[in-house]
Amino acid sequence: MSLQVIHNIPEICAQLGITDAVLSPGSRCAPLTIAFARHPGVQVRTVPDERAAAFIGLGIAQAQRRAVALVCTSGTAGLNYAPAVAEAYFQQIPLVVFTADRPPEWIDQLDGQTIRQTDLYGAHAKGSFTLPVDTSHPDAEWHAARIVNEAINLAQRAPAGPVQVNVPLREPFYPKAGEELTFGPVKVIREEMSAPVLLPSQAAALRDTIRNAARVLVVAGQHPWEPALQQALHQFSIAFDVPVVGDTIANLPSAIGQQDVFLAAQNQTLRESLRPTLLITFGQSLISKALKLYLRNTPIAQHWHIQAAGEVADTYRALTQIIRVEPADFFAALTAIDSTDSIGVSEAVDPSSILGTTAMRPPFPADATRVAPPAVVPISAAIETEAPSAFYTAAWQRANAQATDFLDTFFQQPNQPFNEFAAIHKALHSLPEYTALHLANSMAVRYANIIGLPKGRAVEVFANRGTSGIDGCTSTAVGAALAQPERPVVLLTGDVAFFYDRNAFWHNYPTPNLRVVLLNNHAGGIFRLIDGPRQQPELEEFFETRQPLRAENTARDFGLRYFAVSSFAELESALPVFFAAEGGAALLEITTDSQTNAAFFEHYRNTVKAAFA
Repeated sequence: MSLQVIHNIPEICAQLGITDAVLSPGSRCAPLTIAFARHPGVQVRTVPDERAAAFIGLGIAQAQRRAVALVCTSGTAGLNYAPAVAEAYFQQIPLVVFTADRPPEWIDQLDGQTIRQTDLYGAHAKGSFTLPVDTSHPDAEWHAARIVNEAINLAQRAPAGPVQVNVPLREPFYPKAGEELTFGPVKVIREEMSAPVLLPSQAAALRDTIRNAARVLVVAGQHPWEPALQQALHQFSIAFDVPVVGDTIANLPSAIGQQDVFLAAQNQTLRESLRPTLLITFGQSLISKALKLYLRNTPIAQHWHIQAAGEVADTYRALTQIIRVEPADFFAALTAIDSTDSIGVSEAVDPSSILGTTAMRPPFPADATRVAPPAVVPISAAIETEAPSAFYTAAWQRANAQATDFLDTFFQQPNQPFNEFAAIHKALHSLPEYTALHLANSMAVRYANIIGLPKGRAVEVFANRGTSGIDGCTSTAVGAALAQPERPVVLLTGDVAFFYDRNAFWHNYPTPNLRVVLLNNHAGGIFRLIDGPRQQPELEEFFETRQPLRAENTARDFGLRYFAVSSFAELESALPVFFAAEGGAALLEITTDSQTNAAFFEHYRNTVKAAFA
């Protein structure tokens, strides 16, 4: 293979918008490494552990909202990318994965660092491409450039996702001493993408259906922070008197968000009052198991899902219609007022200001559009003479307000033992403004979803809920901190996820904006909270897998400021210093007892069930 073909790869990447690459060292990938490292238009970082490297790349892509390139050597190196590739696939995050490989004649010939790399990620990548080995003929050189273009365009085409480009390489791998690399000229194929829009007749028909439905509910799954969507959805909610429900990962500050609380009790009267006849959903997964099961087990006449492209899941077993348009465009179009419309809402959105603006910029610092939430209807204001839609909206708002009041009272109870649930409540309400909050899987994301976020601080939430694994939560947050060094990035994580992914810090790049809040109960504490395993004699050894580790050594090894707390007084004293902008990257280890945590959470569950019974 002509090395010029390899040298042209970062040039094609740069011209198609890929400005960041994460590499892991190796010999077979040396031509790719050198080409990316010397290209002036690509920010290159080296991370030795491929699993951590891939999740760091995912975190960069999440934060910057554009594709990132990954480069690794041959053999099992590429397999270590697999967890992050799967997460990127289900979260629809564009990654372009360049896996160096042996030439095809040496596959299955007992050669070192050689596995079967063709289509390495199978159904968890949008596509798999292999470059030609011999590019001496001009047609082959054209073919190689075309493949790289096609791969990058596929990764970025909606719905975005990961692609693999397998690169078989023969020696020699290295340029001669003093040899200058040239980039291009290259063939670049640009793909212009336009979002589908609703026709006026379609919008009118959908509006009529919504107006005629007495109980319309909008439920948002995981979705990036998008001011245009927040504004359009807020105006839609006002115009049609529709409640909007979303987890913390939906990034909708004005949505009803305490459903994990008020749906915890099996209150059939409450559940019936909340039952929709028309359910409108968008986004990806839900954290709230209570909401998911409620919708799944509730008879719903119609369920519309709003999604511009890609496969659609029938999560609630009620799907009746798929509407192929971006959510922001859908809600703006239905709220828009024209000569044929008579909604009569003075706050309706001008569609020309929102339609097509789905760039999904993060809120830091100037793009943070704060959307005021609809006023919560007091309990006394919900009277029988209200219209059905107003009464339905009021039912959701009352339940949410009651749940908020319940949590405020619950966490203020005196003489409570030191526990991780209450500690996280204090930490979340101390978050700096414009924080990028990363929630690790297991209990951290569940605690945060129950508690909710402080109002008015424009906190953007990220979580690896595509696959819901613990394997790269720390690395993803590190990638976000590298991508946005001017923004506070906070990771809320448990001990198993943290110690599993310690190699996230094994690199040479500063992350002074990173803060890690670690819940260390010296066990997989979630298993004490689940009815099945907590009732088994094998709980401690085979489910919790108790461990004696502390994070102080990790902090020392990687130059993180270290805070250790084991009481509420220590926590309250540490939080202001820990979250202060100055001082550099820091780790706050909150040490608790697993049995105490389980007992306190059980007390919470019993109390909330009684309160909403």
